[in-house]
Amino acid sequence: MKQLFGTDGVRGVANVYPMTTEIAMQLGRAIAFIVKNRVRGNTIVIGKDTRLSGYMLENALAAGICSMGVNVQLVGPLPTPGIAFITTSMRADAGVVISASHNPFQDNGIKIFSADGFKLPDEVEADIEDLIFSQKMAALRPVAEEVGRASRIDDAAGRYIVALKNTFPKDYVLDDFHIVLDCAHGATYKVAPHVFAELGARVTCIGCEPDGTNINAGCGALHPEVMAARVQQLGADIGLALDGDGDRLIVCDEHGAIVDGDHIMAICASELLHRRKLKKKTLVATVMSNMGLEQAMVAMGGQMVRTQVGDRYVVEAMRARGYNFGGEQSGHLVFLDYNTTGDGTLAALQLLAIMIRKRKPLSELAAIMTTFPQILENVRMAVRIAPEQIPGFPEALRACEQRLGSRGRILVRPSGTEPVIRVMTEGEDEAEIAAMAHELCDVIRRADRI
Repeated sequence: MKQLFGTDGVRGVANVYPMTTEIAMQLGRAIAFIVKNRVRGNTIVIGKDTRLSGYMLENALAAGICSMGVNVQLVGPLPTPGIAFITTSMRADAGVVISASHNPFQDNGIKIFSADGFKLPDEVEADIEDLIFSQKMAALRPVAEEVGRASRIDDAAGRYIVALKNTFPKDYVLDDFHIVLDCAHGATYKVAPHVFAELGARVTCIGCEPDGTNINAGCGALHPEVMAARVQQLGADIGLALDGDGDRLIVCDEHGAIVDGDHIMAICASELLHRRKLKKKTLVATVMSNMGLEQAMVAMGGQMVRTQVGDRYVVEAMRARGYNFGGEQSGHLVFLDYNTTGDGTLAALQLLAIMIRKRKPLSELAAIMTTFPQILENVRMAVRIAPEQIPGFPEALRACEQRLGSRGRILVRPSGTEPVIRVMTEGEDEAEIAAMAHELCDVIRRADRI
């Protein structure tokens, strides 16, 4: 049973266990131990988003890594996919991201990439925890010239900007586009505006003034209505909203209508199918994606396979089965032909290229799939508990599933990062599935008060 790692690294309130400097230093030591003894490497990249707590965790991680005789390369604020890119392009032996992604600023997290730019598998995360809690590293203390050194990569953002622009067709420009870009006061605030402006777009930026405490606060992919309102106000062509660490994208069309990850996947998968570039004619999505996306893929002559929630599981399925495109409704979009993880800026470039190639506005392209009504409710618990352990809940769930039959589906899952149970109902009749969601959530709330 893992004690530190959740579905996306280690995450929690900064300066509260497990997101303390003590644990960060031990994580640094454990990662360095694995790099030095298994990979025979000597360099680890560390990047972060714009949270205030990033400074203390960055220093603690670097100290832990250097104390094991491994060198550190610091890149400062850079999107998570940018750190994956720098890790591989600099031929580092691992990459570490200090970020809590879409969470509020008081939270923070630590996630790790292997030398190949992919997130660590579960078994390696378990090995890291074993190294920390077993005290196997306690006596390992390189001294004198054997300790590691820390240096800074000053041009990391520039390298990543060039890499992103190289994914855009070389004969295309964005001269005709007015883009509203919301960077969530996060890690993309320097990179993304330059990418779109250098390709010729007129860019109106919001969420590009981080102060350490405003990341994701009423902006970005979690609050796309802000971007949508600005698009309507300015008469812009498209709105792009990224999250705090830049691995998610939510967009809006020229009328301000929100276009989520499912619709973006449908648009991109259709184009890839048309160009015979969608491997095995298959899109990889999660159990949260709308049934309408699945129906759209079948109508296109392709298919969709589902994984459990989490972009890491989407990527694992893609790598294991030889697929090249997948993502999540929440806006994680993974183009394995270009990068190893979800990348909001890269996904936006691919979408814009399709708009140019098709000569159609986003509103027309988004009509490729019909969305089934979907209700998602989150119930916060006093402590983490599995849904099947809640008194009366399994029986209530079975009863709802029997009433719904083949006209829809119900998904219940605990959050991997916080004491929350998520209840999702989907079907043809919105009133019916809303009533079922409320019914199931009420059972959970009653049990939490006992």
